[in-house]
Amino acid sequence: MDIPAPLISDLARRAREVSLRAYAPYSKFPVGAAVLTPDGDICTGTNVENAAYGLSICAERSAMFQAVARGAKRISAIAVYTPTVATTPPCGACRQVIAEFGTDVLVICCCDDASAERRYRLAELLPVPFGPEHL
Repeated sequence: MDIPAPLISDLARRAREVSLRAYAPYSKFPVGAAVLTPDGDICTGTNVENAAYGLSICAERSAMFQAVARGAKRISAIAVYTPTVATTPPCGACRQVIAEFGTDVLVICCCDDASAERRYRLAELLPVPFGPEHL
């Protein structure tokens, strides 16, 4: 799917906006994500930390699970915003979850420096994902 530039900008804007609602008292690293489904629906999510660190959830998975809750079975793109001078790609766990919903997903990494935006296809970030075909 070729995603128009204004839609990519909208995803990045929404990811940045939702990062303001992050619950990150331990890491002090608020992250926001916005997922685009093939039918044009956009779902957002932010990281939610917990004193029992393993119970925390990343922004990417939060947005992905929101998309699934709304009926999505595939995604076309995900924008990830971090409040940094350089972009931060999704962690390995998030890459694996994204792969469950499409290995050709466009991953847009954005930060406070708009010129630093990076775009990847998920296959670049996770070249050999584990999937249903391995079961």
